[in-house]
Amino acid sequence: MAPPDGRGNRRIDPTERAHLLDASGYTPPIHRFAPRPALSDVVRRYWMPVWSLPEGQVSVQRVLQYPVCLIVVSGDYALLVGPSTGLSTQELAGSGWALGTMLQPAAGLALVGGSVDQLTDRAVPLSDEALTGRIRDAIGDDPEDPDRQQTGVAAIEEALGALLPVDDEGLLVNAIVEYVEGDQRVQRVGQVCEKFAITERTLQRLTARRIGLSPKWLIQRRRLHEAAERLSAPGRSSERPDLARVAAELGYADQAHFGRDWRAVTGVTPGEFAAEPRAR
Repeated sequence: MAPPDGRGNRRIDPTERAHLLDASGYTPPIHRFAPRPALSDVVRRYWMPVWSLPEGQVSVQRVLQYPVCLIVVSGDYALLVGPSTGLSTQELAGSGWALGTMLQPAAGLALVGGSVDQLTDRAVPLSDEALTGRIRDAIGDDPEDPDRQQTGVAAIEEALGALLPVDDEGLLVNAIVEYVEGDQRVQRVGQVCEKFAITERTLQRLTARRIGLSPKWLIQRRRLHEAAERLSAPGRSSERPDLARVAAELGYADQAHFGRDWRAVTGVTPGEFAAEPRAR
């Protein structure tokens, strides 16, 4: 992570294994920022793509979304986006920008106004019109300007301060998701139950209410993120990966099971994805 500069910037490493790019390997420039420490229980990070495509060109960006809600504001729309069970896509054309906030699992309940599973695979207009206006005023007509970007982030941070402090259940679900995402040895729901001394039924209710997803989904999504990292590694476009080895490293019983999981979510086979051009 880059240290803050004189403007208070908190820029972070631009790599993101959840972002699969488009099928041609294109991604717009994406500026990413860490939250201020006081907001770390409710925000994971902010991101801001800025694009300008030739007339008639369209790019469909693909993302294996994390188990969280998002706030996304652009010049044309402002949305609260629920967790996505499948592949998230966003069509880009012309010129534009979007300032996104990736929330922590704990934040969804308050923003949705109830159990997060009611927003799974859905997006609704952002109800805070004043926040939308402040962000758009901040970005103005120069989305590449670092000071304008920081002013937009500051507007979001001011609004999200109302979600603090996070309740104990929220801290628990943050810890559960962090554990599953961060430890590739977690292959069974029972391991999560043992780690946090809760029953499987309690865990299922907790994840449905707070993140709108199942514990099994958390493990599968972590595996797919790891798969994306392996399949898109430098040189993969000219060197066929050993898919059987990848499957074994991810804890799959066999290559066929891995292939079915990957294709069901992305729409392409692991081999087809590995053969796509990498970012340019």
